[in-house]
Amino acid sequence: MSTYDKIAWLPLCGGLTGLGLVLSYLVMRRRGLGSGLRAAAWSLLPLAAYLTGAIEMFWRMGAAVGDFARGFAFSLQVWSGIAVAGVAALLFVVSGPLRRRRVKRGQDRQAVGSSAKTAPAGGRELATHPAPAGTTASDRTPARARKGKGAAGDDDDLGDVADILRRHGIT
Repeated sequence: MSTYDKIAWLPLCGGLTGLGLVLSYLVMRRRGLGSGLRAAAWSLLPLAAYLTGAIEMFWRMGAAVGDFARGFAFSLQVWSGIAVAGVAALLFVVSGPLRRRRVKRGQDRQAVGSSAKTAPAGGRELATHPAPAGTTASDRTPARARKGKGAAGDDDDLGDVADILRRHGIT
């Protein structure tokens, strides 16, 4: 005989429902009909749970969670797994800034190889798309070079944006 069978569920649920209905009446008198009806709805739930068999289902779910927690809390294997997962998470967090620093310095082989393929000998990247019709060489000059020449009206040029992207390693 399990612990569930030792509890008299009908008197317990019936008592909770009766007590709840009495309190619902008091709430209705003090706060109004809406609050009283809501309290009555909550009061009927224990009896409904007993009649539908939901109490036994909740009991079994609680017992399963309790067994899991007991096995979890007192298992050396589980705590070892948690420690290993923690070390893995720590290594992920620490490796992120270290990788970014290596790429920034140009020491990462993949980053160096890809930038060497795209950058010409002068160290500046050339545009890979053809120039629009009707543009001159001065229109394609970076904004930094034109500022020295005293060019006005650079508001529509994206040269500054390209320089910022290059500084951050985005090509």
